[in-house]
Amino acid sequence: MSAWSHRAADDGLARRIAAALGVSEPLAHALARAFSDEAEAERHLRPQLAHVSDPFAVGGLRDAAERLVRACRDGERIAVLGDYDVDGVSSTAMLVHFLRRLGATPEAFVPRRMEEGYGLSMAALERALAEARPSLFVALDCGTNSAAEVGRLRAAGVDVLVVDHHVAKETRASCTLVNPRVNDPADAPWQSLCTAGLVFKLIHGVLKVLRLEGDSRGSVIAVRDYLDLAALGTIADLVPLRSENRILAAHGLRALGEARRPGVRALISVSGMEPGGVLTSVDVSYRLGPRINASGRLADAALPLRLLLSESHDDCLRDAAELDGLNRERQEIDRKVTEEAALQAAQHGGAGCVVFGDWHPGVVGIAAGKLCRSLNRPVIVLGREGDGAKGSGRSVPGVNLVEVLAACSDLLRTHGGHPMAVGVSLEADKVPAFRERFAAAVEAQRAASGGDEASLRDIEIAHWISPADVTDRLFDDLELLQPFGEGNPEPVFGLKGVTFDRAPTVFGEGNFRHQLSLGGGRRLSFVAWRMADRQPPVSRPVELAVRLQWNRWQGRRIPQAEVLDWRLA
Repeated sequence: MSAWSHRAADDGLARRIAAALGVSEPLAHALARAFSDEAEAERHLRPQLAHVSDPFAVGGLRDAAERLVRACRDGERIAVLGDYDVDGVSSTAMLVHFLRRLGATPEAFVPRRMEEGYGLSMAALERALAEARPSLFVALDCGTNSAAEVGRLRAAGVDVLVVDHHVAKETRASCTLVNPRVNDPADAPWQSLCTAGLVFKLIHGVLKVLRLEGDSRGSVIAVRDYLDLAALGTIADLVPLRSENRILAAHGLRALGEARRPGVRALISVSGMEPGGVLTSVDVSYRLGPRINASGRLADAALPLRLLLSESHDDCLRDAAELDGLNRERQEIDRKVTEEAALQAAQHGGAGCVVFGDWHPGVVGIAAGKLCRSLNRPVIVLGREGDGAKGSGRSVPGVNLVEVLAACSDLLRTHGGHPMAVGVSLEADKVPAFRERFAAAVEAQRAASGGDEASLRDIEIAHWISPADVTDRLFDDLELLQPFGEGNPEPVFGLKGVTFDRAPTVFGEGNFRHQLSLGGGRRLSFVAWRMADRQPPVSRPVELAVRLQWNRWQGRRIPQAEVLDWRLA
């Protein structure tokens, strides 16, 4: 059983939000806990593209936009290299597609993970130099800390443009850089954009330059044409879905669902969904994203890039089917790695754990995510690579992995990433020392912030409700909060006044489901995952911690409550 916590909202503010926004009282209370006034709540609940800030306000972006316009106008040779994850692939597809519409013929590259490593490695850039012979080199989702690699390009007479969102280390690359974490104030509304979001703003900036110069293409091409790929990278990269990220994700999900891009349509179909339907952040995180990632992890991420850029329906169906096959192969490898890593993690206590094995480095990030969720603590999963170890880490709210790794930097070859997700490499013989240092650094950070392990396992109740509050209107209102994700979690409600009239039905691997009458002929379906060994008692009043959502199936929608926990009333 988890600890439940609840911080009541300001009743007056909740009533004002309900009246001003026309939403149900439970949702108004959830909003009143997160926002200070009605206007702020409305901007979150109803995100508008008009609220996206001026692209020229982003540090370095106007220079980058003007350089791209000049390269297209002069017919320069352009190489675009993006990292091999969803953010990098989406960003590369966006920029290459856009530059083609401006008449350029950019060459696109993605690092070959096993031979070239990740990001702007020397091996990857040498291949790009040899094949594209560019005068302008654009690095996406990498490059901020690639001082030597950028120096190599500049020595070859190549201009370098980097669009990235990774934290800068002591020595950063000297080039035209678009990176809010380096250039911009911490409170800038674009500060937490991933690279896909930054490329979306860069495209907006190029169109603005063209309009200022009187070029009609600045008005004919619409930046909203790239919302689908911006959302794909934003949601998959686990950046906070607040402010501009929320705007791009919300509007981009609708564009993704429309599936006007042949590659997106094929990817949706092979993922078991209907193009033209309603997509959620879960669909991106667990269906579309993993299929794009699978190729970069096990094979060559040029495949999903080709898929997203292709205009051929038949080619897209073929490439999407290949990605689906790679994803099934990845799932099997991932299952084995996660099982072995979980056994090892059980042997290591403490605030954070590091596990190491002879595992495929392409799936350790997925295993880290699963272990992090199941253990509710930061996890690093390392796979052997020659005489070294290489892997990924995932964190929990309240623990910044970038800062944790900085405290371990003398043990590491490379490290970098975001507060919630990092990559790391080191010599294999240093893993035991790293394991101890990592756990100590996590513990120190949590102690400094006043956190403890129990608080990380709390279920935070957004608002207490009764069966009478569970209406179709509430389910509709809650959909306005979509997309859910980092920084915008799905609210958990405390449901009181519930009595199970019979034992729930057990199904699957330790799950249960049930239906309860809400009165007035209304019934609510309940589902609880991996809780069959701890069912609510029959005929005794209980309180439930639930998430509420429409369960859509074959054109129908059924109100459903996901039970996270229960306790006696």
